[in-house]
Amino acid sequence: MDYTCQGKILERSDKEEIFDAIDELKVGMEVSNEAEAYNLCNTYAFRKGFSIRKGNIRRDAQNNVRQRDYFCSKEGFQSDEDLCEVKKVRRLDTRTGCKALIRFTVDNGIWKISHINLDHNHEFAKPEERQFLRSGRHIPRVRAGILGPKVDESTRPTKSYSYLGKKFGNAENVGSTNQDCLNYLQRNKEEMLEGGDGQSLINYFKHKQMEDPSFFYSVQVDQFNRITNYFWRDGRSKLDYDCFGDVVCFDTTFRTKKYNLICAPFVGVNHHCKNVLFGCAFVSDESTDSFIWLFETFLESMGYKQPKTIFTDVGNAMANAIAVMLRETRHRLCIWHISKNATQYIGSHYSNHEFKEHFNKCFHDCLTEAEFESTWNDLIRKFNLEGNSWLQELYSLREKWCPAFSLDTFTANIRSSNRGESITSTFHQISTKTMDLIGLVQHYEKKTKVVRSAELEEDFRCKNGMPHLRANSGIFKHAASEYTIKMYSFFENELMSIFGVRMIEVGNDGNQYIYEAIEEGHPRVYIIEYNSATSMVSCSCKLFESIGLLCRHALKVLDLKNFTSIPTRYIVKRWTKGAKKRIVESSHLYESSYKMGKSAQSLRLSELMHEGNNVFSIGSLCDSGTRIVKQKLVEAMKLLESDEETTSMQGNLNKVDDQFVRDVLLDN
Repeated sequence: MDYTCQGKILERSDKEEIFDAIDELKVGMEVSNEAEAYNLCNTYAFRKGFSIRKGNIRRDAQNNVRQRDYFCSKEGFQSDEDLCEVKKVRRLDTRTGCKALIRFTVDNGIWKISHINLDHNHEFAKPEERQFLRSGRHIPRVRAGILGPKVDESTRPTKSYSYLGKKFGNAENVGSTNQDCLNYLQRNKEEMLEGGDGQSLINYFKHKQMEDPSFFYSVQVDQFNRITNYFWRDGRSKLDYDCFGDVVCFDTTFRTKKYNLICAPFVGVNHHCKNVLFGCAFVSDESTDSFIWLFETFLESMGYKQPKTIFTDVGNAMANAIAVMLRETRHRLCIWHISKNATQYIGSHYSNHEFKEHFNKCFHDCLTEAEFESTWNDLIRKFNLEGNSWLQELYSLREKWCPAFSLDTFTANIRSSNRGESITSTFHQISTKTMDLIGLVQHYEKKTKVVRSAELEEDFRCKNGMPHLRANSGIFKHAASEYTIKMYSFFENELMSIFGVRMIEVGNDGNQYIYEAIEEGHPRVYIIEYNSATSMVSCSCKLFESIGLLCRHALKVLDLKNFTSIPTRYIVKRWTKGAKKRIVESSHLYESSYKMGKSAQSLRLSELMHEGNNVFSIGSLCDSGTRIVKQKLVEAMKLLESDEETTSMQGNLNKVDDQFVRDVLLDN
């Protein structure tokens, strides 16, 4: 049998923790491979106070391991050495002829303890001495996972050992010496990015910047001056973010195969309800500092415009960074990631249809906090899950995933489970293919081209065709002329559903009307308010606030009031065919508590980039168009040179540059 916990095969770090709890070894214990066999014996030896080493190994005719012995490190005696041989270091003789051993027999890939001799002829190390045991002096993954982030926070290697000592109570509990920590850090350094590979990537970014002046990249280095974190985006991504950056999905589930870097794309939803890519990063760890750097860099690249909502997986470091850098953004948890984790932590229940129905109701069908609490408590009681730690943690985060707590948060429907699947299908190859850094960036660029080609195809379909209308009149025609084909299908579904809505008027003061509505076959009551003076309508289901489309209940009221078109305020531009035409963002979207001057300039630059991109695209179609654009650019430059405000700002920039040069010369 393998070591399991709550029905799941343990990851290596989990097994190390279980091995730590083993006081005695017994014949018949099984593990999956040689590494686990060594770890099991080594952890047991460390707890007892002795060191081990690998002993005899027997193989079959096909060279498969059939038997492996692990000896006490004091087994046998040291062989006589040539005293005339010059050695820089002469090791102490520690052998005592100890006969203790642990033997594994291998059958069909399963390593089973077949013989044990635990009789030692020497004293065991005391608890405070165990840190010096040779085989115990290593950095397990559990400790390395703690040590790694501290290294990236510019902690000196000598302080890393002290940090581990504090983390595990005292130095004796660390299981390694200060020198071992230094060795680990050096090995970790060598396993990091090869210098040539990192520099090649920077050179590649510089080349891309020459091709695309709007291309943006940034890198972060650690105390060894090694590049640890990268972020980049091209000019088109900035334009896309200006149009669709209200909702962002930040995914850190992908790791590069060669360097084990986290590949973290920033993904949004375009007007066709398809993925749009805003940029990508390679991050060396999931520490708060790394995420703070990344989010700050991302905001800088996007003119400090913060999204309304960001979706992520569960993670304290990420949540802390979002709280620091994205203060105007609502943090939500991706349902797809939660569902994926559910199969791991409550797999036996999650496969139960009845349980899954109750579980999904908490995520999709609870519109009030009271309704959620009742549904959740019923779920826990019905399936006896009061002590499940994963569900307890999930409940503590309920405000980040349950719609009852965020009905007024715009999500662009990105919280649907198929969004996570779509992102995974785009980036899963990054985790399976061995590529250097430039190859990974080029792989991302290929995926970006595929995504943009799909958008271009949808734009073409919208421009050259109309959806088949259920009724060729009124709101149907207006919606089809405004919305993209995909969004029209969503809207049409809501519009057709008004025939299943039963509504009564419960209040009226002349201008303000209040209605109660129910849907056939459902007991829930919705409250709709309508103002006849302003044509404003709102519903308690909050579909418009969360997605940007009027719900069937609000449309029922508009139909009752004989509307033949959608009120302009309820047509959200990001869902229309013209979503990317003449984008001019309101300055309040860019306001933040820092770098206001730079943000204002970024706003104006973004506006000019959008306008200029359209002009350049049309002008490049033919020679005469190109000549017209060039001529007008020359005229524009002359106008700028004669504009007092522009020349004054340019003069101030030149003064700053001149002062910087003088300061450098004085320093030298």
